[in-house]
Amino acid sequence: MRQRFHFRGGVHPPEHKHPTDHKPIEIMPLPERIVVPLQQHIGAAAEPVVEKGDEVKTGQMIGKAGKFVSVPVHASISGKVTAIESHPHPLGVNVLSVLIESDGKDSGYKQYKPVVDFKKLPAEKMKDLIMKAGIAGMGGAAFPSHVKLSPPNSKPIDTVILNGVECEPFLTSDHRLMLEESDSILEGLKLIMKILNVHQAIIGIEKNKPDAIDLMEKKTKNRKNISILPLRVKYPQGAEKQLIQAATGRKVPSGGLPMDVGCLVHNVGTAFAIYEAVAMKKPLIERVVTVTGSGIREPKNLRIRIGTPYKDIIEFCGGLTDQSVKIVNGGPMMGIAQISDETPVIKGSSGLLILDHKSVGIRSENPCIGCARCVDTCPASLLPTRMAAFIRHGMIDRAYDLGLPDCIECGSCGYICPANIPLVQYFKMGKTLWHQAQQKKEQVA
Repeated sequence: MRQRFHFRGGVHPPEHKHPTDHKPIEIMPLPERIVVPLQQHIGAAAEPVVEKGDEVKTGQMIGKAGKFVSVPVHASISGKVTAIESHPHPLGVNVLSVLIESDGKDSGYKQYKPVVDFKKLPAEKMKDLIMKAGIAGMGGAAFPSHVKLSPPNSKPIDTVILNGVECEPFLTSDHRLMLEESDSILEGLKLIMKILNVHQAIIGIEKNKPDAIDLMEKKTKNRKNISILPLRVKYPQGAEKQLIQAATGRKVPSGGLPMDVGCLVHNVGTAFAIYEAVAMKKPLIERVVTVTGSGIREPKNLRIRIGTPYKDIIEFCGGLTDQSVKIVNGGPMMGIAQISDETPVIKGSSGLLILDHKSVGIRSENPCIGCARCVDTCPASLLPTRMAAFIRHGMIDRAYDLGLPDCIECGSCGYICPANIPLVQYFKMGKTLWHQAQQKKEQVA
């Protein structure tokens, strides 16, 4: 399939994929202790169903879904619950978490094997298995997958798009997963298509992954309803709305959702997890993470149990270099700097980026020079500096009216800004302040 459409804006940051794009996925040894946050997804936090002192097995549910827009969480090792307490979370906040000390047995893990005739299960049973497995979007958004797979009848889906773009610099976990688990990913895609009763799917992969493109084309050559779409290398090509436009030419309206244009997007890692949930009844207890950057001695792609602390991962990768200064959950464009190496891997953790002092660099903010590069670059067609100015002066409603909710926080504007204005940080703050103001209005009402 040949790409016919594009999206406006975007940037071309250095890719930095070479440290890990050729390295097979390794299985990281079991951690001695895990920290499982009860909030790893968009929506209501899971509610604990275990207590301190309880013995748990690998895959056992330890937190039940709070509401429909929620998913359960599971123990990723077997052992004893030592605490249920607030703990640092990759998003920079403290979240109620379940701490488990390993017994070294991994009891329960070997039970996960393919179920006979899983493809014949009805769609509702598949969605129930996906919900019970705790699957949430693994590309970073972490939206509960069973909810995403339940569009209203008024919003019929005709196209499923599988996101194998991985445009974020440094990260290669999706790339390696496509090379090493292509059959399972495709089975997951077929399950998604069956659940939605959709007969057309597109797998989007950036052209800097020719081996993944070739493999997926070979695997789907006899399936006319699944197309492989090589995409131009441009950030943020993998953002949901931008990917839809690049793949189909359809533009999601302001404030709208992919279902408004008949599309549904899932990450390749999510498709793999959906396959394991339906075919093996396996909960989401592990994921592939890229550990890379100038501050780590041995960059790797690792299959890691959910809840494993960063410090264990860093140690397994040879430790930090002498010049290491920053740990980032995710990549350099959309990742979040961490304050503790006790923070755990969660369902949405696709990468762990360690940077040294040369890579970080301190940039001073200067006044806007009116060059409009941020406007030209914004893939959401916003006015970044004007929105930032309103937020800086406390005029949040004005920024909101200019399209603040449509900002995808990709970081393209800040990356290209010659004045070094931290635009994305202003937008994150603006969204937080706006939501706080809305909550106050609701309380008064």
